[in-house]
Amino acid sequence: MNREAEDLLRRIFQAGLRAVEPRRAVTSHVSRQEERLKAGNRTYDLKAFDRVFLTGAGKGGAPMARAVEELLGDRLTEGRIVVPYGHGAALEKTRVYEAGHPVPDEAGWRAAREILQWLGQAGEKDLVICALSGGGSALLPAPAPPVTLEQKQATTRALLECGATIHEINALRKHLSLIKGGGLARAAWPATVLSLILSDVAGDSPEVVASGPAAPDGSRFRDCLEIVRRYELGERLPPQVVDRLRRGAEGSIPETPEPDDPVFQRVQNVVVGNNRMALLAARDEAASLGLATLVLSSTIQGEAREVARVLAAVGRETVASGLPLAPPACILAGGETTVTLRGPGKGGRNQELALGAALELDGCQGVALLSAGTDGTDGPTDAAGAMVDGSTCARAREKGLDPRDFLQRNDAYSFFRQTGGLLKTGPTFTNVMDVILVLASEEPMSNP
Repeated sequence: MNREAEDLLRRIFQAGLRAVEPRRAVTSHVSRQEERLKAGNRTYDLKAFDRVFLTGAGKGGAPMARAVEELLGDRLTEGRIVVPYGHGAALEKTRVYEAGHPVPDEAGWRAAREILQWLGQAGEKDLVICALSGGGSALLPAPAPPVTLEQKQATTRALLECGATIHEINALRKHLSLIKGGGLARAAWPATVLSLILSDVAGDSPEVVASGPAAPDGSRFRDCLEIVRRYELGERLPPQVVDRLRRGAEGSIPETPEPDDPVFQRVQNVVVGNNRMALLAARDEAASLGLATLVLSSTIQGEAREVARVLAAVGRETVASGLPLAPPACILAGGETTVTLRGPGKGGRNQELALGAALELDGCQGVALLSAGTDGTDGPTDAAGAMVDGSTCARAREKGLDPRDFLQRNDAYSFFRQTGGLLKTGPTFTNVMDVILVLASEEPMSNP
């Protein structure tokens, strides 16, 4: 891959990451002046609270908690948060639990049980600050009996493999949980709850991030059954899970709390960071490097290989005709695509998108693409994503590799490990979905 293009892509991507660093995100939206804490458009009189607790879960949990600790100082009573393995940090007043992601594990279940019991002590004159970021759903597994952790693990795997969207996955998660879909707010009632959200979902809905532990739930049991039908999961999910969903749809099990539920009278949800913030910062960096810029959308969704075809076509058109803008240019997009597993390969949605784009750009000069997760992890791999250009497939064929074969097997990681192009950042401690960069130079383009 062209070294200059690779360096530009890395620099622009890193600028986007810096803009959504969790501590910076929190302090940009929450401030304290003596005994007054301002969050979003609301101000809290700290003197009105006997105790202040901190809880939460997600990949950005540790730096978010550190920011809250620094803001509150001695006014923070204690805290408990859950983060993925390897994302922990030493904090002054906050106990940090590490647990499994994206499939929940026993450590997460123990942490969720302790947090639910701990929040049970909160009273009317207490303030609970909840720091939520991507990954929170898997990190706070509290299966509603008689559903077991093992059955919820099997459900999570089936949902991840079938190509369901994060909104659909979280709908089922909420209806199988004691803590999601407003369960945390219910456990903390009658305390005041301030939820700080680093959004990893399109639209930034508080009910979707980490499956909305402090937000009302707009999905119903019948919606969950429709998702099961849509993806033909009836035979793949544990019978106990399907039975709970059916009984809920029949009215035998109470629904998750709706917006008019009293538990939300003292709840505020504030989005402190999202994909759009990362894209705008990356755009500004690209402009400072002399590139024309265009942000397409921060809510891209769909099958990764299909999105790849569209974005590659935009790059080719930019070089060929100067539309939608004249090169040198950087076209930016963000969101979260999905992958329907068709083979036994290894990879993630960003690597699959990049491999799909490499096939579409085969032989094109002057177009390069980066697709990467802002959390530094793409699927079950050590890469955030990958970078490609018009020479990627040619390099593979020189090694006797067939790019289409790797794509059909969902084996993008193996492809890029052998041909180059993997983007490895390590844990970034943030998560605002994915960033896709299309770089178009003034070089001529040959026929694909």
